[in-house]
Amino acid sequence: MPEPGRFLRRNLCSHDHGGLRFLDTLRWPTPFGSGLRCFLARHSEAEILKTRDNAEVRLTGVAMVAGAAVAAGNAPAGEGPVTLKLGPDTVTLPTAAPETELFDDLNVFLALRHSETAEQVADWMRYHASRHGLTGVVLFDRSPPGTAREEFAVALEEKSEKIEEIQRIALVCAPVPLGGEKRPALGDPATAPRTKDRRFTPDAWRAPLQEPLLYDILKWRFLTRAGAVVVLDPCDMLRSPSDGIAAFEACRQSQTGLMQVQGQTIYAWRVRNGTAPSLGDHICRADPPVAAPMRWAIAPKRAAASAVWLPGSVVGMASMADDVIEYDRAASVLFARSKIASLVNKDILDADLALLDRASDSFGQRPVLPPERKPAVARPAWAPQSTRSLIVTCMKNEGPFILEWLAYHRMIGVDDFLIYTNDCDDGTDQLLDALQARGLVQRRDNPFRATGARPQHAALAAAKSEPVVQQAGWIVSMDVDEFINVHVGGNRLPDLYEAIGDADLISMTWRLFGNSDIVRYQDSPVIGQFVRCAPHLIRRPHQAWGFKTLFRNQGLFKELGVHRPNGFIGSAVRWVNGSGAPMPGNIVKTGWRSGIDTYGYDLVTLNHYSVRSVESFLVKRDRGRVNHVTRDQGDAYWFRMNNNDEQDLSIQRHIPGLADEIGVLMNDPEIAALHHASVAAHKARIAALLRKDDFSALHDRLCSERMQRLSRMHRHFGMNVFLHGPSVVPDRVLQPDLPANFFFNTAPPDEKAAE
Repeated sequence: MPEPGRFLRRNLCSHDHGGLRFLDTLRWPTPFGSGLRCFLARHSEAEILKTRDNAEVRLTGVAMVAGAAVAAGNAPAGEGPVTLKLGPDTVTLPTAAPETELFDDLNVFLALRHSETAEQVADWMRYHASRHGLTGVVLFDRSPPGTAREEFAVALEEKSEKIEEIQRIALVCAPVPLGGEKRPALGDPATAPRTKDRRFTPDAWRAPLQEPLLYDILKWRFLTRAGAVVVLDPCDMLRSPSDGIAAFEACRQSQTGLMQVQGQTIYAWRVRNGTAPSLGDHICRADPPVAAPMRWAIAPKRAAASAVWLPGSVVGMASMADDVIEYDRAASVLFARSKIASLVNKDILDADLALLDRASDSFGQRPVLPPERKPAVARPAWAPQSTRSLIVTCMKNEGPFILEWLAYHRMIGVDDFLIYTNDCDDGTDQLLDALQARGLVQRRDNPFRATGARPQHAALAAAKSEPVVQQAGWIVSMDVDEFINVHVGGNRLPDLYEAIGDADLISMTWRLFGNSDIVRYQDSPVIGQFVRCAPHLIRRPHQAWGFKTLFRNQGLFKELGVHRPNGFIGSAVRWVNGSGAPMPGNIVKTGWRSGIDTYGYDLVTLNHYSVRSVESFLVKRDRGRVNHVTRDQGDAYWFRMNNNDEQDLSIQRHIPGLADEIGVLMNDPEIAALHHASVAAHKARIAALLRKDDFSALHDRLCSERMQRLSRMHRHFGMNVFLHGPSVVPDRVLQPDLPANFFFNTAPPDEKAAE
């Protein structure tokens, strides 16, 4: 066998047999023949145990870890494939021999390549070799098989030859699909397979949380004899240690042999035209900091063999609380195709002197600096306060839902409604004009065509000059599918204002309500029909914790905004969340959604009925959006917004009062006739859409058992699943008996997905 070189290229020994997916299999010599270690994807332990009846190969132990399995045993002496009996079948598994001696006592990065170029990876290795003592790299390439992967490998080998400190590099890949079957690219969800085909595909390896044993596989293959291993990707950079002890040496000296690796995301202010993002471009930190994923570092020779390496932790070991290594994650290297403004609001970025020094000294870069900030404008004198509450909203073809929404919010204490409409053909304008004639609302034509702005933005800009806005005490911009649900006192807005005291703003976090499996449209209150919703703790999709903000009209902001007022011009502000807890200071500059530290529902929830019934959703899709007007509302939008995981009946305490309020409005013959006309127009539009093939097909997909199941599984999915859409979720994930901690994610799409 030839002597291994400095640069190794290896494939995992993945194999598929029916419902069993062998991710990798290792075979090594022992005094009694060969040892065997099989890594298997998610399935039941009973399926694995069937292999114990083999005559030649015996699996003597099976451990279930993170929903996957590791089976250990023995085989006859020798190398190469082994043959297993799986019930009535026989399967021949390819195997690989561990090569742990090649990394003996080295300081190694265990890393995943996302889409970084060979030049970026070489810069990353060179920096850490010269500044932190890096001597080895095990890099798993998540990219699919093909010419681009091969070109990357060739280029990386060539560039790495110039980094003398690096003694060994192992570039590891998933094999080509078994049987050579052609698979659609993961970034093309429209053509992704939807069958129950579970054959091996390398796409699975592009999402490490889908196969959490990947890190443990690489441990047993290469790293059990390494001196120190730090989990860090080519978009990540270790910081210079404050005590002068480099990360690898600190890991070797740590009390337990395991350290936490904590990081922040850093950003480039701008990448020069015609150049790829580099590590040296990243000279800005966010205020407050944006956390990067938790990682770890380990001294393998001090770790128990039974310790299992997973993406965010090591099972079977503990680290000391103060044993921490710090790193920075370069956002534009990780998300090279995304504009910086789509990754972070640049208002919260400031240049960091340490990052500037690193860019210059380590990477020879002259990065683009942020412009000098203008001093804050002094807070103006407060305008006289009014006690009136105002909702500003936009509508297009919402006729059937207007009376309930208006009656409900009048009932809980909203005094005024300023409504902008455009392109309505279902009677929305006529109904609102009748309500305006009775002093209940004020309707305006949306001026978006004259301004060139999006409808919602144009309306909010125009609203500033309206007397009803200037005279309001409290203002909120919200939609007709949103209902303010107060949980304090008598459950009305005055009770909420009393509860938050002298706060200037309160952000009401969405709770996404799904369709409760209701298909047909019916003319009855939305809050009575749709009772299933997202859990309180639901981080994904990112829309789940969006908020709308009630604020005092006191001249603290320049503009009305979709989710909150914008253009802070004051010097002090008190902003609270839906539980009355203070929001972070940076919220005055940017932000439209809550986070794990800022969501709250104790005082108020904003119930968001964004999909309603399947039939009404077809009309919504046909109508289009008032803000993101170019973005389609199809399967992916339904998937994100239709959450039926839990039941919440709290708003139904208002149903008796709502019935009375609606009754008062419907006692007016003209209003009643206009409402019924809009209902008839809505039903007619549904019927017309169902005669169209594309809408009919969408209707059938949304009604499917698959989509119903997915609407109860949002807590199990990562961000990339929602960016792609429901087609990337394999059928095997839809099992009804998934463990509570099950988590599935996939690789990011080729381009940033629409909201």
